[in-house]
Amino acid sequence: MSFQTVPAEIFQLFIEHGSLIKIDKGHQLFQEGEKAENIFLIKKGVIQLSKETEQGKEITLRICGNDVLIGESSPFCQLNYHMVNARALETATLLSLSHHTFELLLTERPKLMMEYLQWAQIEIMKHQSRLRDLMLHGKKGALYSTLIRLTNTYGQKQEDGSIFINFALTNTELANLCATSRELINRMLNDLKKHQIISFHKGHITVHDLPFLKNEINCENCPLTICRID
Repeated sequence: MSFQTVPAEIFQLFIEHGSLIKIDKGHQLFQEGEKAENIFLIKKGVIQLSKETEQGKEITLRICGNDVLIGESSPFCQLNYHMVNARALETATLLSLSHHTFELLLTERPKLMMEYLQWAQIEIMKHQSRLRDLMLHGKKGALYSTLIRLTNTYGQKQEDGSIFINFALTNTELANLCATSRELINRMLNDLKKHQIISFHKGHITVHDLPFLKNEINCENCPLTICRID
C-alpha cells in the first residue's frame, strides 16, 4: 500500500540539503548510546530500529521503509544520544541532515515548523497505539495487531481480497516485533494457518481474513497514519 509518511515539504528539505549515504545489508547506521548528530530520510531500503534487553534479547520497535524519517526524536529536545539501534535489513540509501541544519531550516520557515510538529504528533500517537496493543491484548493480541500493522504498511491487495505482506520476515523477527518467543509465534501462526486466517510461504505472509484479526483485538480502526509498523 503506497503511503506518504513524511510531509512533502519536509521531504524536499532533505532532497535540497541532505547528504547521500549508503548502508549495506546487515550494517549498523547507528547504535544505542552513540552521539546523535543527524536525522535521516530513507530513500530506498529497509532499516530496523531495535533495543536490546539486559538479558540480550532484541526487541524490534520499528521496520522502516522508503520515505520514512529516523533519528527524528532528537531535534529541539537536546537529546544528544541515540536511544535505539538502527540496522539495515537490506541495502539502504538515505539522506542525512545534521540536527543543527534541520532545526535552522525549520526555524526560518514557521509554516514548515507547523508541518513538522503535526507530523511528530502523529508519530507519537503511532508508537503509543502499538505500545497499548502490546500491553493490553497479551501475546496473541500483540501478534494480531502486528499483522494488521504490517498489512497497512507493506500490504498488497490481491484479486481474491486477501492481502499479501510484501516484506519477508522470519518467525524470529516477527517474535522480536511482538516482544515474545519464536516458539510461541510458531504455534500461533500455525493455528492461524490451520483456520485459514493467514498463509505463509518463504517468509512472506498473506492475510486472508483481516476482519477476524481486527475483531479478536477489538480493533478501533485507527487511521492508516497511526496503525503502521514503520
